[in-house]
Amino acid sequence: MEKISSQKLAEVLNYQHPLVDAEIKNIVTDSRIAQKGDLFIAIKGEKFDAHDFVKQVIDQGVELAVVEHFVAGVPKNRQIVVDSSIEAFGKIGAYNRSLFKGKIIGLTGSAGKTTTKEEIKFLLSLFGKTYATTGNFNNHIGVPRCLCDLDMEADYAVIEMGMSGKGEIEKLASYVQPDIALVTNVYPMHIEFFENFEGIAEAKAEIFKSIKPHSPALINEDTNFANILKLRAQGNAAKIYTFGKSEVFKEENGEYTADIQGTVVKFRLSVNAEHYLYNALCALNVVAVLGLDVAKAAAEIEHFGALAGRGKISQLKFAKGQYTLVDDSYSGQPEAMKLAIKALDKMPCEGRKIAVLGKMAELGDTSLQQHIEVGQVVAHTNIDIVIGVCPEMKDMLAQISDGRQTYYFENKEGLSEFLLNKLLQNKDIILIKGARYSSKLYQVADELLKQGSEK
Repeated sequence: MEKISSQKLAEVLNYQHPLVDAEIKNIVTDSRIAQKGDLFIAIKGEKFDAHDFVKQVIDQGVELAVVEHFVAGVPKNRQIVVDSSIEAFGKIGAYNRSLFKGKIIGLTGSAGKTTTKEEIKFLLSLFGKTYATTGNFNNHIGVPRCLCDLDMEADYAVIEMGMSGKGEIEKLASYVQPDIALVTNVYPMHIEFFENFEGIAEAKAEIFKSIKPHSPALINEDTNFANILKLRAQGNAAKIYTFGKSEVFKEENGEYTADIQGTVVKFRLSVNAEHYLYNALCALNVVAVLGLDVAKAAAEIEHFGALAGRGKISQLKFAKGQYTLVDDSYSGQPEAMKLAIKALDKMPCEGRKIAVLGKMAELGDTSLQQHIEVGQVVAHTNIDIVIGVCPEMKDMLAQISDGRQTYYFENKEGLSEFLLNKLLQNKDIILIKGARYSSKLYQVADELLKQGSEK
């Protein structure tokens, strides 16, 4: 972050009272790492209230604290009182963003945001110094954090924005002020918080409200409600670009030929699956919209691999030989689940194909139908063994009636031992996918990685 004086900070937060004369070098929300020269933002959470630690961090040498009420025992000139600490964090992040001289790509979408973000970063790094959101810091606290942590010497920055309800993307985008506003896809994620599926598209389209003047939008033309996204981008974006399968006019032996905004390129993927293709097309289009060398990017894109928990493939050894783990355990969104199943079906395999599928969350009244549809997708594949985890997956398993092996687990307990000691055989491929915090299948994937060793 660029250094900021206490006077400038007061101006950014519209705070009228006297403050100690100080220069802020860093912003923290964790009292355990707060030190001299820092600004501490006291955020009240469900299980803690950081106001309880304000006196402690001031004693540690912190210059100032942003609080929602004065804290006893702390000099008033070291406290900035605001209505909302989180909103204040966002305003500070927005101020730091305003000083950034490079181009910011702001993206949102229902699934695959983090992987797409990393792929864009991978390609843009071929052309200049590139900063990107850390992990999945994409919410009302994570986005301000990332904006405050911007590498001010970078040529490009890629900022991911997530949401679970209406208005959230609009708020985050107002901080980010993207030079390119990107929507990767619209799926029925978090649908229990919306009246209908269309509402999710409207929420994603909020990103266009804060696009910088004379800047473009980039939209997946094949996604649900692409027409709504384009309509909402009109009047805000200087130009609307699209990406999708229409760009690909040839695929032969794993090599794609595509027309990316007027430049014909050939490229291969590290994993030949539909969602990897869309991620690649999206990233290549960002390169094109920025006026960079698309052919150079296309030549390197096959070297981008899947991220841990998001489709990463590991070759593991165990007592019976070796097997392949496809760790896609970070998210259990319905469309992403179907794509992962189809990708497993297409993978070459000398052994058996095993799908371990956990419940999908935040689907509201559509939950039953969504789980049934996943089962129907599995039923039309050549996957040999299917394991359902959590009660919701009973409806998924009920769709598989052709005699293939199926197993049901109430939860993830005992599943790792069952896989390693009873089920897995030499040369098998196993996919693990489910809602991260609801099914906790990521813990099973972690255990397999821990017990196994790379081939």
